[in-house]
Amino acid sequence: MGVFVKEVITESDLKKFVKFPFSIYKNNDCWVPPLIFDELNTLRKAKNPAFEFCEAKYWLAYKDDKIVGRIAGIINNRYNQKWNQRSARFGWIDFIDDVEVSAALINAVKEWALKKGLSKMHGPLGFTDFDGEGMLVEGFNELSTFGSIYNHAYYPLHMENMGFEKEADWIEFSVDFDPNVAGPEKVSRIAEAVAQRNNLHLLKVKRAKEMLPYAREIFYLINEAYKDLFGFVELTDRQIDMYVKSYFGFIKPDYVPIILDQNNKVVAFGITMPSLSRAIQKAKGKLFPFGFLNIFAAMKNNPDVDLYLTAVKPELQNKGVNAMLINEVHNVFARNKIKKVETNRELEENSKIQAQWKFFKNRQHKRRRCFKISL
Repeated sequence: MGVFVKEVITESDLKKFVKFPFSIYKNNDCWVPPLIFDELNTLRKAKNPAFEFCEAKYWLAYKDDKIVGRIAGIINNRYNQKWNQRSARFGWIDFIDDVEVSAALINAVKEWALKKGLSKMHGPLGFTDFDGEGMLVEGFNELSTFGSIYNHAYYPLHMENMGFEKEADWIEFSVDFDPNVAGPEKVSRIAEAVAQRNNLHLLKVKRAKEMLPYAREIFYLINEAYKDLFGFVELTDRQIDMYVKSYFGFIKPDYVPIILDQNNKVVAFGITMPSLSRAIQKAKGKLFPFGFLNIFAAMKNNPDVDLYLTAVKPELQNKGVNAMLINEVHNVFARNKIKKVETNRELEENSKIQAQWKFFKNRQHKRRRCFKISL
């Protein structure tokens, strides 16, 4: 029996779509599952404000009456307008090691994109840069991070065999943190000088709710600082409100250095978090009834940290402001006895960010790729 591809229409099918990866990564110690409710809300038109400017369809692949793959097709109209493209994205792609299955999934998106008059297809990409993006092409034996895509080693081979080529790569580093290394002493001196020269200071708060007045400013700064990066589309106010509501309750204030100017406006920030990878694995994608206990435990006495986002106001870039962030993060990590840091994805040409890791023992251990093909 051949492969049959079915469009996801019902709520029941959508739940099958979200839960499919649990079957092919069941015994994989590197895969970190998503939170099921969060995935469902991202994919539901009624819940995700990105649908104000995006179109999407989802498909499931069946073989012998069994689900063997899934894929999402997305048209981000704001992206196409900003970057002057006629592109369709594919994302949420998973499949068994069967070329017939992967080809059927890709063809479903291709046919839809061609009917829409588009000329290019690329991915894996989500609705926004806050969704998982980039197919893993190196680092299959490394523990994934929460919110990142993990995939089997055969995935990129299938893509290449179908004619896809590299469009962009992100690289990731594993950094051994040692509070006694000499480099940060120099960073500390630079940080102090930069703060004085530019009238900057660190926000000092003890509770997450004290950061809420600055939350929207953080996302506006992301829009400003990231606007020229590969594939980035500025977030709308509705999206910003959603992200603030969804994530600011989880953050630990001392792990999120925020730099303010003389008018108490946000000019730089860094978002780090204790690693949730093992906790989410134990929770099996569910917060209840006991999954949240694993997450709360991971937020305390955790020697591993993930870096998520950092941004500096464009006019202050190349003026040493990054040293203030590095210095504060170093102090926080030293106080909390951090041993290992995961950088998460950085565009491979972003040498400014990668230069930060020269003060520590590090290894570039993962690489992920956005593939492209002309239609």
